[in-house]
Amino acid sequence: MKYLLMIHANPVALDALSEQERNAIYAAHDAFVAHITESGELVGFAALADPSNSRTVRVRAGATTVTDGPYIEMKEFLAGYTIVDCETPERAAELAAMIPDAGITGIEVRPVMHFSGSDM
Repeated sequence: MKYLLMIHANPVALDALSEQERNAIYAAHDAFVAHITESGELVGFAALADPSNSRTVRVRAGATTVTDGPYIEMKEFLAGYTIVDCETPERAAELAAMIPDAGITGIEVRPVMHFSGSDM
């Protein structure tokens, strides 16, 4: 079963980290990716740009509007994701706990209902 591990970030918590602490998180991400690559559980991953770079598209009554910024105002934002393929939801949660961001924010684990990505 494939699971989406969504990394949520809180800018206040991230800004409070020292450069050394941020570098340690980046190194831990590299180690996590190496681990799940070696175990064969990695399907794919991506880090997302800051929400200030996003655009929201809405279609209402056939008219498309595009606005700058995220869909809703929030204290936390989706910073990135990893897709894993593992046997149980417990294993997916175990992998999520290995993501270094779990120590400062939350990792949402959600089953993937349909997956057709040929490049992942």
